[in-house]
Amino acid sequence: MAIEVKSLAEARGRVLKLREQIEYHSEKYYVHDAPEITDAEYDTLVRALLDLETRFPELQTPDSPTQRVGGPVLEGFRKVTHEIPMLSLGNAYSAEDMREFHRRVKDMAGDDVTYVCELKIDGLAVSLRYENGVLIRGATRGDGEIGEDITQNMRTIRNVPLRLREPVSVEVRGEAYMPKSAFARLNAQREEAGLQLFANPRNAAAGSLRQLDPKIAASRRLSVFIYTLADAGGKELESHSDSLAYVEWLGLPVNKDIASFSNIEDVISYIDSWAEKRKELPYATDGMVVKVDNLSLQKQLGFTAKSPRWAIAYKFAAEQAETIVREIELTVGRTGAVTPTAVFDPVFLAGTTVTRASLHNEDYIRDKDIRVGDTVVVQKAGDIIPEVVRSLPDLRMGEEIPFEMPKDCPVCRQPLVRLPEEAAWRCVNSQCAALVRESIIHFASRDAMNIDGLGEQWVAQLLEAELISDVADLYRLQASQLVKLERMGEKSASNLVSSIEGSKANSLERLLFGLGIRLVGEKAAKLLASAFGSMDRLMNASQEELTAIREIGPKMAESLIAYFQMPTNVELIRRLAEYGVNMTYLQSQDARNLADSELFGKTVVLTGSLESMDRKQASDFIEQLGGKVTGSVSKSTNVVVAGEKAGSKLEKARAIVESGQNPDLQIFDEDEFLRLLQRHGIAGMSGN
Repeated sequence: MAIEVKSLAEARGRVLKLREQIEYHSEKYYVHDAPEITDAEYDTLVRALLDLETRFPELQTPDSPTQRVGGPVLEGFRKVTHEIPMLSLGNAYSAEDMREFHRRVKDMAGDDVTYVCELKIDGLAVSLRYENGVLIRGATRGDGEIGEDITQNMRTIRNVPLRLREPVSVEVRGEAYMPKSAFARLNAQREEAGLQLFANPRNAAAGSLRQLDPKIAASRRLSVFIYTLADAGGKELESHSDSLAYVEWLGLPVNKDIASFSNIEDVISYIDSWAEKRKELPYATDGMVVKVDNLSLQKQLGFTAKSPRWAIAYKFAAEQAETIVREIELTVGRTGAVTPTAVFDPVFLAGTTVTRASLHNEDYIRDKDIRVGDTVVVQKAGDIIPEVVRSLPDLRMGEEIPFEMPKDCPVCRQPLVRLPEEAAWRCVNSQCAALVRESIIHFASRDAMNIDGLGEQWVAQLLEAELISDVADLYRLQASQLVKLERMGEKSASNLVSSIEGSKANSLERLLFGLGIRLVGEKAAKLLASAFGSMDRLMNASQEELTAIREIGPKMAESLIAYFQMPTNVELIRRLAEYGVNMTYLQSQDARNLADSELFGKTVVLTGSLESMDRKQASDFIEQLGGKVTGSVSKSTNVVVAGEKAGSKLEKARAIVESGQNPDLQIFDEDEFLRLLQRHGIAGMSGN
């Protein structure tokens, strides 16, 4: 619901108040893990702020909570020179290594030394620069001297404050990481889509922060711990402990599991105590960082060419176990991918008993030479996902059985297919019982059609009772049929029918995702639904129209076209529509006839400054009309929007037109751009 305001001054006051509330609750939730309001209440505050900033664009600022997700897709990362180098740490692997480190420190600094022990987070080292309390730059470590500017992606991390509590100018260093739950979710999504899996949370975090599209980084649910105040902005501090306390007071996230000791044996005991406890943490750790606490002593100890003499990283040993593979099972997913899974004798790893591990595909098994009956080494990737590290051929007795991928589906016995450039074998029989079952479970899932109460158990029973054979059959079920199922009472039957009926009103993107079209995930479904507005328009879209949408690449476009060309799929969609399932995108502002807009499928470059809106708003409006915003002018550019003080990009565009390289390239000034937007009903314009 929109907030009623009578003047710009009143709107400014409401915006400032909302930002203060959102920042407070963000810190409570993301930094202190102590939320005081529900997610729904938090979302209401954000929506109210976004509404006011949309109506009064002059109130939007870079440090607003609404700016965490967004911004144009980058063409690349610019280089950043670290004024204070980000050096790596020396490593220790044993108690004796730690004692030797202490001896070196003691020889230079004397006996009176206090150490600070911090968990070493398994992620990506980053640097954050704040000027007058506002985040102005985020950068990767790179080679220690030169990193990459990832400011847009760092803004998407919820526990990174965009504004500090004090208007100070400081630089902090920390570790961006992916929580275990987010890592498991991401890899499950990638495996389902047939994409390469991330080996561990560290690789996942690094890959996420190097995405050119900030929206992808935002979807990965990263977090950060700050571990060093590199530039205190002139503030006098005596110890590393004091600096961390100051950093935390400013509103930055600091790990709570930090301890200080004046005896190296106590440090070693503390490290040992975390060897097992770390497995219970919601994030991955690969060691313990030990630092001299006194900042004057740190300065006295100095640096080697590669690392500080006052700190060292103790690396935990990876927990592994040997076991015997008894069987390699095959399962068929909803996309038809046939996945082999090793079933082995139980082993205890990272706090749980493990008996199974995915072997992913035929190539994985061949490369690691894994056979039924083999003794293998297993571990948990990132202390989360069980994996077979290697086989031990020296222990073979001659009775081990090499694995061969069957030529037929293990469920329906129809031939499997392996597409070029793919590692997975797939069942392409749409009537395969495994595909049907998994497709219905996915269709009913929370992120798809959200049919409450329709879980795996009920899907299996409905199929077994032959009450359904595909997702469309769900919409003709009656309570009188359901009560005949085992453990299905009248109330449960009535509730399920109501839930199925309610799902008919979902917006198009949920249906698209629910159909399980290969390579089309939740985000792509939203983009497609927003761009085309209706199922009918999407079904008739060309390859060019599809790939004109940002993030829809050639492979996804081919997958969509292939799906809609199959008569069985067309018939399924027809039946769903006949049963009353909504086939349109319900967000009316975006669900316009994009294919008829002047910008649909066009490449647009913004240059100069616009008086009526900022660049982000202009980019959003262009994308709403099906255009694609890029950062540089070339022969393939279709439109250039030139504001005040447009420079070299405008000159290059004129040169391209005059030289005949692209005589159709259009150049709009701000008034022409505003008139174009207004012709298509874009709301909130303040220009003439």
